[in-house]
Amino acid sequence: MSENGGATYKAAGVDIGAGETLVSKIAPTANSTARAGVLGGLGGFAAAFDLKAAGFVDPILVAATDGVGTKLLIAEASGKHDEIGIDLVAMCVNDLAAQGAEPLFFLDYFATGKLDVDQAAEVITGIAEGCRLAGCALVGGETAEMPGVYPVGRYDVAGFAVGAVERGGFIDGAEARAGDVAIAIPSAGVHSNGFSLVRRVVQKVGLGWDSPCPFAEGESLGQALLAPTRIYVPAMMAVAKAGLAKGYAHITGGGLLENPQRAFNKELALDLDVSAVPALPVFDWLQATGNIAANEMVHTFNCGIGMLIYVAEDKAEDALKHLAANGAGDAVIAGTLVVRADDEPVRLTGLGRWGA
Repeated sequence: MSENGGATYKAAGVDIGAGETLVSKIAPTANSTARAGVLGGLGGFAAAFDLKAAGFVDPILVAATDGVGTKLLIAEASGKHDEIGIDLVAMCVNDLAAQGAEPLFFLDYFATGKLDVDQAAEVITGIAEGCRLAGCALVGGETAEMPGVYPVGRYDVAGFAVGAVERGGFIDGAEARAGDVAIAIPSAGVHSNGFSLVRRVVQKVGLGWDSPCPFAEGESLGQALLAPTRIYVPAMMAVAKAGLAKGYAHITGGGLLENPQRAFNKELALDLDVSAVPALPVFDWLQATGNIAANEMVHTFNCGIGMLIYVAEDKAEDALKHLAANGAGDAVIAGTLVVRADDEPVRLTGLGRWGA
């Protein structure tokens, strides 16, 4: 209530002053992501971007939006929020790059029951770091304090990214052909999909998020599982700009069964050897602890492969050199596109360690 006993917004649960404090706190971090093409700074009603100033001649705009799912609950329980911000950016910008588009700018939406300025600032610091890794600018966002919708201490985040590609450079998998190879770039862990199953497995075994991690020495379980989604943008753009990429498949929700065929036509199928990428201990632990069937593993998780790139077989070594020069020296040839002979667009081998 105000001094005269009248109702106030703050008493209703929304503190405008806290929001203003957050904006002033994150402004230097956001401004550090500035890149060619950004017009103005934080504080306007909308963000503006000059494509010509960014070097584009005849561009097509490409947009993506995403969140990080129930991984948020582990961040909240662990009190560690910065890496969630990296996840948020990665889920969007990797999708842009999968179409050959250079990420240009990013906006975030942060919603909570009661704004904790330090918590929100930590998330946005991670978002800015993700933007720097992807080479895009954090140009704005929205902070929504929504008592009654979110309980105190809970929050949700969403991200929105816009990129551009010169006309003729858009990549949709239409050029992929039988005989092309699939180059796999390893993931950094579970990334941002499958965490409802992860939480069920952890609950089943009775571990806390602060328990010593059974698959990563020196870390708590929560810390290990919060390893952020890998940002592949520099490596992907290098291969795309060299004219080598025929298709990209970002391995997100739906795992290795649903995502690979999004980047080639229905007349093709992918023969993929999952064992070509070194096994990450987190997946072996989840499978064994949860007694998860191999088919469920590959339908839910990335299982160690975060990105697939389809290239002509005689261009594979060239592509691997570009990848190595741009932060993906661990990429390997892991599969081949073939003429589809049945209803299976993805045929996986190398799952023996999970009993398949």
